[in-house]
Amino acid sequence: MAKRIAVVGATGTLGREILQELAARGIDAGDVAALASERSVGVELSFGEDADLRTDDLATYDFKGTEVAIFCTAPAVSAANAPRAAKAGAWVVDTSSHFRLDVDVPLVVAGVNDDDATLARAKRRIVAVPGAGVTMLATALAPLHRAATAKRAVVSTYQSVSEAGKGAMDELFGQTRNVFVNQPMERTHFAKQIAFNVIPQCGGFENDGRTTEERAFAAETRKILAADIGTVATCVRVPTFVGHGISAVVEFAEPMGIAQARSMLMRADGIAVVDHRAEEGFVTPLETQGEQKVYVSRLRDDPSVANGLAMWIAADNLRTASSAPIVALALALAEKE
Repeated sequence: MAKRIAVVGATGTLGREILQELAARGIDAGDVAALASERSVGVELSFGEDADLRTDDLATYDFKGTEVAIFCTAPAVSAANAPRAAKAGAWVVDTSSHFRLDVDVPLVVAGVNDDDATLARAKRRIVAVPGAGVTMLATALAPLHRAATAKRAVVSTYQSVSEAGKGAMDELFGQTRNVFVNQPMERTHFAKQIAFNVIPQCGGFENDGRTTEERAFAAETRKILAADIGTVATCVRVPTFVGHGISAVVEFAEPMGIAQARSMLMRADGIAVVDHRAEEGFVTPLETQGEQKVYVSRLRDDPSVANGLAMWIAADNLRTASSAPIVALALALAEKE
């Protein structure tokens, strides 16, 4: 019998975080199905502090009766199985890149554009969510954009290895250890050594020189905010396990002073402003681990353009910018039934 909520790709890094977020929100373990590929069937996964879930086979699972299915899978898996879940009557929240730019699929960040009008465009019962970096940028930019219309954003990201999965985290750990014991560097997930290094590549390269992640920042930010914001991004992988940082320089159509920006951000849901022009007067990605806010620091004017504002954004990419908004959206969709 299908469960109320299905988590597809439950054995992955994001899938496990989704399970913990569901448990933290009081969802009963008996209402959740943990789905994975055939080779992972039977794996036991923690659900909160006191329960475990045993994984079922995605390929044979019957979604009939499921209210919402959260796909934490590769694009090809979502493409093959998300429509099947939706056809069975479930709402689908897909975290892969497959549906994000589909004109018939809303791209949604909880608390930013999860209004009824946006969700009503999900004619196929599929809703896509962006990656953690785009979620962070959209969350911080949305209240400012509504007030002064963002025209252009120059973005540099500093993305932790957890965004690339458990294998990438293991690679960072192993390389870091090998540095100290003078062992060879083994590379599987990254083209170059990640330990004690930074790699200016997130995603694969496209013909114009951008990576898929950099293209996503431009296209997905425009779709989420429903605005023609010119965005150029440089996405960098850094040797940290959890927590992303983003430097964003934004040009607005109307005046946007520091005091105005700070006031609006402080009033916005899901955002915390820590902006003191002194030592320790900002938030680093390490400090965001386990927190539930997107942090904005280093607010300052950009004197190179009219109406320019620079800021630093930091958040826990696994929780604040991924599992928490994804689960919030999924539960909201389940309530629509």
